[in-house]
Amino acid sequence: MTVRQRILKLVYPLWMVYARLTGKSATSGNPQGLEPLESFYSLAATLNDGTQLPFSSLRGKKVLIVNTASDCGYTNQYEDLQALHQRFENELTVIAFPSNDFKEQEKGSDTDIAAFCKINYGVSFPLARKSRVKGSGQNAVFQWLSDKTRNGWNGQQPIWNFSKYLVSEEGVLLRYFDPAVSPLSEEVIKMIDDKG
Repeated sequence: MTVRQRILKLVYPLWMVYARLTGKSATSGNPQGLEPLESFYSLAATLNDGTQLPFSSLRGKKVLIVNTASDCGYTNQYEDLQALHQRFENELTVIAFPSNDFKEQEKGSDTDIAAFCKINYGVSFPLARKSRVKGSGQNAVFQWLSDKTRNGWNGQQPIWNFSKYLVSEEGVLLRYFDPAVSPLSEEVIKMIDDKG
C-alpha cells in the first residue's frame, strides 16, 4: 500500500460521515419492479484471470456490481464489500469491476489489482478484468446497468469509483447506490435481506 493509499484509508471514515451529513449518499430504485428489456443473464464478465463468469450461473442469488479503484478515497470499501460477501455468501454475489475512468485512480494491471485487493483487504469475491465503466468503450455489463432501454428503468452511469448496482435473484435491477453509500449501510443490508 502506498503512502497515499494509507492516508486515504485513514481518512475514509471521516469522508463517509461527511458524505452522509451533506446528503451526498444518494440512491435510486425500481419501486415498480420494472422488468429488464434485455436479460441480465445474457451477460458475462471476463475475470481478471481471463476466465468467463456467465451471469446465467448467478440465477437465484442477488448480485452487487461495483466499479472500483485502488487509489481512491473510497478504496476502503473493499473491506466492507468483503465483509458483505462473507455475511451473505449463499444469497449474494459481489463482483468488482476495476476501472481507471475517474482521475487515473486505477493505474495497475489486472495482476497488480488482484494482489493489492488480496493483500490489503483479503478480497475473495470475483474481480473482473479492468475495463471502462462509462463513456466510449464502456463494458457491456455497465451498458446494461446504465441504459434504461436494456435494464428497464435506470439511466444512471457510475458517478465515481464505488458506485453500486444491486440486481435481484430474478435478474431485475433493484437499486443504484452512490459511492458514498457504504456496502454495510442499513439500506444495502435491508435490500439484500429482503426476500420479497
